[in-house]
Amino acid sequence: MSSYLPHVIVLIGPTASGKTELAIEIAEYFKTRIHNIDSRQIYRSMNIGTAKPSDYQQKRVKHFLIDIEDPINPINVKQFQEIAQKSIKRELKLNNLPFLVGGSGLYMNSITKGFLVPDIPPQRDLRKQLEELGQEKCWELLKNCDPISANKINMADQIRTIRAIEVFYVTGKPLSTQKVQKPPAWKILELGLDRDNLKERILHRTKNMFLSGIIDETKQLITQYGSNLSILKTIGYLEARDVLNNNLTIDKAIELTTTKTIQFAKRQKTWFRNKNSPLWLNNKNLLKDAIIKIESFLG
Repeated sequence: MSSYLPHVIVLIGPTASGKTELAIEIAEYFKTRIHNIDSRQIYRSMNIGTAKPSDYQQKRVKHFLIDIEDPINPINVKQFQEIAQKSIKRELKLNNLPFLVGGSGLYMNSITKGFLVPDIPPQRDLRKQLEELGQEKCWELLKNCDPISANKINMADQIRTIRAIEVFYVTGKPLSTQKVQKPPAWKILELGLDRDNLKERILHRTKNMFLSGIIDETKQLITQYGSNLSILKTIGYLEARDVLNNNLTIDKAIELTTTKTIQFAKRQKTWFRNKNSPLWLNNKNLLKDAIIKIESFLG
């Protein structure tokens, strides 16, 4: 029996580190295609605030798992895992080299490490009640029913907090006790991208987002789906909504978005260092270093 395992390339890194640009260069060099592993770029009509690859970039290299659902229909980790695995398996059947790119550590690891999470559908009435209760009280609830999950989820992360409470409410068991691992039968090369000047890159990108139309994009989302759309709690969109409601100036919105994004990037870096073991790329020549590592991996 053959012991050959399909090869899969992964590129991870914090937000604004330049994953999209580097991934396109890598994909062009190796004549492969990109699977987006980002928990927000999967939604249609959310382009500027998620730093989604531009139309031009998507023409240069085919991207999968982008614009697969409307923002009104949230996709949880389990659902995304199933969709992504099917897409990747299709690539493997075509003898292509799957290239997974993203900064959503939980979504990425659900695929590459095979986390199996409870398949619990969204409980809309419960979610509404929890949102009305407020994040601070929800956090206290989570600490009482699932302290292990509470320790892993950021205190300000309302979406993951509510999801963990939801799982406990439906199953009667903490989410932390229901995760098991079943890694896929792939040989995976995990590359990591980080930047010494990440804070400056985040500030630059945030300014560009507000100059490029995130406020208008947020206004369109509100017009189409209502101001209570849960996805609008995402960093950047939340501040843009506050600008529209005259609760923030644009300058203050940029400042807050930058601060929150820096904090988020710090959490991402901690996740990647604790949960993953990537080969970190040399910032002096990212593309060259990536090519050398991938060619060595492919043999």
